[in-house]
Amino acid sequence: MGSTLSNVLCHLVFSTKRRLPLITTDVQQSLYPLIGTIIRDEKGTLLSIGGTEDHMHILCKIHPAVSISNMTKKIKGASSKHITKHGLNGGAFEWQRGYAAFSVSQSMVPKVDTYIQNQVEHHRSSSFRDELVELLTKHGMEFDEQYVFDS
Repeated sequence: MGSTLSNVLCHLVFSTKRRLPLITTDVQQSLYPLIGTIIRDEKGTLLSIGGTEDHMHILCKIHPAVSISNMTKKIKGASSKHITKHGLNGGAFEWQRGYAAFSVSQSMVPKVDTYIQNQVEHHRSSSFRDELVELLTKHGMEFDEQYVFDS
């Protein structure tokens, strides 16, 4: 094949440290565009972004030369520096260690986008812990809860 063709779609999920409710509407207004810029700078495409005050969901297309771990590290690092530098939550901001990443087929993009955009409604009846356990289980991922959730 004469060229590299890819459509690597990834659903990323991560929370604030100790799941503190720090991602207010004001923070989201500058955070979401910043994350879109970070992804574009890494030759990717932001497809959907959302979450609640204590966690984020990102659906993005990742360039084949960029690893998921490097993309996530850049997103978390630059966004936490931005929130802290601009005093958007009144103090130092940190994300939890780690993240969850799920592959997404092109045919499921509309469904995942709807899921991400409806996070506030979804979390009226489901905790972040329950949501993440359900996603991990649904995707057939082995995990030990004591290592998934920071305290």
